[in-house]
Amino acid sequence: MIDQKVESAIEAALEAYSKYSTFVATPFINVFKEAFASEEDFLTKIDLLDEVFDDYPKLEELREVFFDLLMINFFSADVKKLEEDYLDSPEWEDIEEETLDRGTELLNVLLYLNECEDEDIEPELDDYLKEFLLVDEDEFQDEYSIYEPVIANQILIDGPVEEITNVAESLPEDSELKELFYPLMCFFQNTDPSEDEKSEIAENAVNKEFDMAVLEILLSFK
Repeated sequence: MIDQKVESAIEAALEAYSKYSTFVATPFINVFKEAFASEEDFLTKIDLLDEVFDDYPKLEELREVFFDLLMINFFSADVKKLEEDYLDSPEWEDIEEETLDRGTELLNVLLYLNECEDEDIEPELDDYLKEFLLVDEDEFQDEYSIYEPVIANQILIDGPVEEITNVAESLPEDSELKELFYPLMCFFQNTDPSEDEKSEIAENAVNKEFDMAVLEILLSFK
């Protein structure tokens, strides 16, 4: 099964990647959809997804954000075929353990956007940090550490995108949000950008094809 929003996100990401890079990724939309829609178990679907990226290495930088989409698809569509308490089962715990090093923080943002839709609220950065990630709570200091660059620079969402670029480029290479900082902040700055505003975001992007692909994933979930 494939969730409708995930399907739209795959299309939007590959269309953006094609638009802003020299590699035309849109012919592979159906290949990815087939992997996501497979009736195989989750670990096998991960293998199917990885095979696509192994076959088309020019798309490599999208591998982990597409893993995030595969996870979201599992929570939204695949889990409906399983027992009600499957996510509390030893089998799922083993899968979580096996995939600890996979994916990015995009997964948390997408989970948040789904929650916003369920509760009929507009996504906001402060709400994401304090109410979803609970970065102010003592027991969630791991999240605080990961999101420290965002927490320290929340004011950027009220300024020009050029300032987001400057901070994104200055983040240390080992920051877990190094790659996602620019599209994440641009999204929360404007969750419904016009085509002209998207063009401005693209012009100031750190890694244009990746940043715009991630931005389009976020916009398709909003």
